[in-house]
Amino acid sequence: MVLSLRNVQSSDLKQLITIENEGFSKEEAATKEAFIERIQLIPDTFIVAEKDGEILGYINGPIINQPYITDDLFEKIKLNPDKGGYQSILGLAVSNNARKQGIAKILIEKMDELVKVNERIGITLTCKQELVSFYEKLGFVNHGLSDSKHGGVSWYNLVKLKSDY
Repeated sequence: MVLSLRNVQSSDLKQLITIENEGFSKEEAATKEAFIERIQLIPDTFIVAEKDGEILGYINGPIINQPYITDDLFEKIKLNPDKGGYQSILGLAVSNNARKQGIAKILIEKMDELVKVNERIGITLTCKQELVSFYEKLGFVNHGLSDSKHGGVSWYNLVKLKSDY
């Protein structure tokens, strides 16, 4: 599969929302407003994977100063600093018709590159229990249950430090 990776554009919004709603429950899914804010404020860390003009998946998240994601980030984010901090991942989703093809892994690897280039400490994300082993295979360490109550479900803190690459 020939995938191209690029930074998000405002014209991607409709496809992104469709994929988000395929991958997350109504309570968990980012809102249209949250996507618009992320597209405007953090296009440097909002990457889409596409083939033949169709978006098959995406990954996004702001740079944060602490090792764990907090629920307020799902509501309000800031511009990314040029260097330092943790790369958070607020969203990683792949279209239903493109799953099980390694796209999520490719998107994580792109974030690994951005962490190195921009001298970040590492990557932090939260995931549900059934995805912990997937992220562990990609080098993340499970730091246990998160304080997050996002979407009314239990989340786990997973962190991959640049020093572990």
